[in-house]
Amino acid sequence: MKKDINIFEFPFNLGLTKKEHETEPGVKKLPDWFRKFGFHKRINPKNIFRLEAPEYRMDFDEETGVKNTYQVIEYAKKQSELILKHFNTDTFHLMLGGDCSILIGSALALKQLGNFGLFYLDGHTDYILPKLSPSGGIAGMDLAIASGLGHQKLTNINDLKPYFQEEHIFCVGNAETDDDQYVGEILNSKIHYLDLENLRRNGFRKTTEDFLRMVDEKNLDGFFIHFDVDVLKDEIMPVVDSRMEDGIDYENLKEILKPLIVDKRCFGLEITILDPDYDKEGIYTQPFIENLIQIINEPTKRI
Repeated sequence: MKKDINIFEFPFNLGLTKKEHETEPGVKKLPDWFRKFGFHKRINPKNIFRLEAPEYRMDFDEETGVKNTYQVIEYAKKQSELILKHFNTDTFHLMLGGDCSILIGSALALKQLGNFGLFYLDGHTDYILPKLSPSGGIAGMDLAIASGLGHQKLTNINDLKPYFQEEHIFCVGNAETDDDQYVGEILNSKIHYLDLENLRRNGFRKTTEDFLRMVDEKNLDGFFIHFDVDVLKDEIMPVVDSRMEDGIDYENLKEILKPLIVDKRCFGLEITILDPDYDKEGIYTQPFIENLIQIINEPTKRI
């Protein structure tokens, strides 16, 4: 990659509901875990910025129907401020989560910079209303919130609703397709939606090309990539909050991400949900890091 890289560490976990055996979700350990295996050193960022998260809790908010509403909003505001303070047009912004709710802070920042597209690569749609969520965790609703679906408290922070226009979003890779109610909302939206089966049918590289064509046609100011690692096959990435058996492999991932990352309009990439508590020896983390570094540091020709 020719651009400088800034790493932003967002070790936030309040978008997830902790499991019975957990003190708190372990996804907040991801940035330090990556550092342990040499990721930061090999990426060689120009700067590293970090925003610590508040203490974990599970406060249910009756008005919004989700947990930790206030904490998510406040963190998103601070996250947005940090990104805007240090953003540079000649820099690739690499965000290490954390759970998927960090998308809200990234989206807030991007809305203030212009009109951006979103490539949402995830094993779930994360596009539901609170009434469909048994856990009340915002990490399962972040795409909905980022595109304006949900309570005003979350969807209209600083009067910026919507953070992304639905027609500027590609949601790709959902493997949870057996629940009509779950996918109903996104099917009724203007989001370009390809579940895992249709992603394979359309082609990994072609799906990326279709997205970049949309960015061109809409004359967008740029785009951002959300990458939840649970979109990967369970056999290579079981260390996630909500496991799905089927998914893509690393070759598929490279076909999708390389043309996006090399594009000069790419603002950056956020990585979410990998939980070090489920990978005590780094058996799954280390090959993930190797493949991610190849994607970022050894891209194909610039588009």
